[in-house]
Amino acid sequence: MFEEEGPLGKGITVGKFQVGFSCLDRSLIEILEKESNSYGSEPEELSKLCNSVCLTMLRRQEDWISAGSESQWFSQKDSGKAERLYNDYTTQEAAKFEKEYVPSKESEKGGPTNVVVSVVVEIQGDETNFEGAGFSRTKTKEVLTGIASDCMIDDGYCLNAVEIFWTPGDREEVLTKDDIILDFPTLIDL
Repeated sequence: MFEEEGPLGKGITVGKFQVGFSCLDRSLIEILEKESNSYGSEPEELSKLCNSVCLTMLRRQEDWISAGSESQWFSQKDSGKAERLYNDYTTQEAAKFEKEYVPSKESEKGGPTNVVVSVVVEIQGDETNFEGAGFSRTKTKEVLTGIASDCMIDDGYCLNAVEIFWTPGDREEVLTKDDIILDFPTLIDL
C-alpha cells in the first residue's frame, strides 16, 4: 500500500523527550507555568507552546543534568496505535508528576531544586529525530532543536498532539537527584 508523504515524511511519530535541570531558583518553573497558561488548544497554539517550551529548555543548557528520549514510528494506517502509545506516554508521565516531593530538613523551602521537564508529542511524518538525547549535550541539543522546529511546520498542523509536564509543580517541593533516579530511571546523566 502506498503511504502518502507530508512535509515531515510518511506516517506518524510518537516521542517523549525529557530533561533534568539543576535550578538555583524557581524561575524555570515560573516560566513553564506562564507559557502553559499563555496558549490555547488550537493546533497553531499548541505548536507555539511546544516550540516555546523547547526554546526555554535550550536557553537553560547550562542547567542540564540529565536527559533522555524515546520514540516509535507508525504507518498512517496504524494511527490508532500511535494514539494509544501517545496516551500511554502521557498517562505514565502524569502519574509521576502527581507525586508529592517533600523537602528534606536540610533543604530550603522554595530554594534550589532539580526540575524534570517532559515533552510528549505525536507528530506527522518520520523525520523528527528523538534518538540520542542524554548521550551528549550536542545530541540532546539536536533532538530538542529538531522538535522545536518540526512542531512549527505547516503552521503547526503537523503536530497532532503535545503534552508538557514538569516536576516539582509546587513551589515548596524539592526534587532531589535520588528522586530523579527513582522516578525517571531512563534519564542519562549529562
